[in-house]
Amino acid sequence: MKLYKIKKSYIDNKGLYAVKDIKDRTKIIEYKGKILTKKQVEQNPKFDNEKAIYLFNINKRYDLDGDFKYNTARLINHSCEPNCEVYGTGLKVWVYAIKDIKKGEELTYDYGFGYDEDYKDFPCRCGSKNCVGFIVREGSRWRIKRRK
Repeated sequence: MKLYKIKKSYIDNKGLYAVKDIKDRTKIIEYKGKILTKKQVEQNPKFDNEKAIYLFNINKRYDLDGDFKYNTARLINHSCEPNCEVYGTGLKVWVYAIKDIKKGEELTYDYGFGYDEDYKDFPCRCGSKNCVGFIVREGSRWRIKRRK
């Protein structure tokens, strides 16, 4: 049985929501896609940040392009107070619960975007009390003045 369903999200259009209570450390869904070399990613204009990118770094050699309709996990939205994390095992990427998740709660993880000159191009709408208004990984949020 699937642990999630697709619903309208207040964060960004669509999202995944728990269909039942999910225990901490539960493997929820595989992040599927096409394995690409770093060189293929660098040469492909698809990955120029002009549109949504569903790209995961797997290791020093490979990335995973998840921009495919069959990759339901691509609908999991960013949150500054996530309830999931993403882990790679070999060339597979999995989404796990990092705390107990209640039925009806949206599944979220920290996208891990770095703090750079383009950070303002990626607004965050998670609404958490720790949100700084932009999708920037937890360890770099201190650099951004918190919105009041």
